[in-house]
Amino acid sequence: MKLTVFGATGGIGRQLIKQGQARGYRMTAITRRPADLDCEVVVADLADAEALAAAVAGCDAVLSALGMRVKDPSRGSVQADGARAEVAAMRATGVRRLVSVDAAGRVTDSGDGPVTRYLAKPLLQRILREGFADLAVAEGILRESGVDWTLIAPPRLTDGEHRPYRTVLDVNVRGGRSLARADVADAMFRALAEPSWIHRRVNVAY
Repeated sequence: MKLTVFGATGGIGRQLIKQGQARGYRMTAITRRPADLDCEVVVADLADAEALAAAVAGCDAVLSALGMRVKDPSRGSVQADGARAEVAAMRATGVRRLVSVDAAGRVTDSGDGPVTRYLAKPLLQRILREGFADLAVAEGILRESGVDWTLIAPPRLTDGEHRPYRTVLDVNVRGGRSLARADVADAMFRALAEPSWIHRRVNVAY
């Protein structure tokens, strides 16, 4: 399997490269600047449509681990701009499958307990309102894109080893407070083999 990774130099992105290589996949990383990664690296920014299309051409799926950095004016709205760039490259090359990282914290729903729903989430959503707004726009772009997308939505990210985690479709994981970046990457690979996860928001947590 050949996979192209956006956001490959972040914590989740590096896990995707590492785990993909361990699975025997051919990994291509798209980065804004040269990076020391154990795979093919394509240096391009999100505005370089030609380079992005070349990096996506022939791959089986795109994995997006772009982070929330909207307060940096030089980066713009990373999630929304990334979604537009990914979809454009996929349309140009005929690639259909996309798995992208979201955030459980931006959505309050029936999966949340009372403390989370009425105390923790409102506070978090005020603190991260710009990043969560960017993620919401990105989700809208994917829903209208025509590609076979899946959103993987973890809660607070940690650094740790793989361990069993829970998945729930379209609602938050009750009591789920954290997930290691290694397991976010694992869930993204699982999504590639789960046709029932296409066009779904998959919430993941311990």
